[in-house]
Amino acid sequence: MNDRIGTQLFGENINIHDDVAHPLQAGSPFDGEGMRRQRVPLVENGVVKRVVYARATAQKMKHSEHAAKVGAIQATGHGFPLPNEAGEMPMNIVFAGPENPRSVEEMIASTDRGVLVTRLWYIREVDPYEKIVTGMTRDGTFLVENGKIQHGLRNFRFNQNLISMLSNVEAMSSPVRASGEESFDMVVPAMKAREFNFTEATKF
Repeated sequence: MNDRIGTQLFGENINIHDDVAHPLQAGSPFDGEGMRRQRVPLVENGVVKRVVYARATAQKMKHSEHAAKVGAIQATGHGFPLPNEAGEMPMNIVFAGPENPRSVEEMIASTDRGVLVTRLWYIREVDPYEKIVTGMTRDGTFLVENGKIQHGLRNFRFNQNLISMLSNVEAMSSPVRASGEESFDMVVPAMKAREFNFTEATKF
């Protein structure tokens, strides 16, 4: 997030915070250092607001040349058990619900031509700064034409810049809790996004 705090990085309809106390979230209210986890606004209306801190990182940042550029600096309860070489991470991501949530069925009905993806897997990071990830679809990928599901598709590989994706979200559902095999619980909506970058079809 260097040089990005306070900037419009995503679309204005994107609001993200970290909140272990959200009714759809789960987990300990304390981090690995025994600090109470705070609710931290990460993104508001597409603008990057804050990042989370472990105690040691907060102290280092307060005395660094970047201190004036990164917003509020304080331990937020997101550190790992000591000795900690990994730093900190938001563990209870919550996307705020949109003002006008749309059901998946409504998103399909409003689509002239698109792809309905119900699951992703084998996601790996390609570029950590630009947040480019690669992965594949799985367990239900369908062609949508004229507002209706037409038929199933072979799975796709994708290379997608997540910053670009979250700048092109046209509609969202009400958020629900979701989790993956290599991830932690997140509260996120289904999304209808323009220009998602599928690169090739798979053999299955």
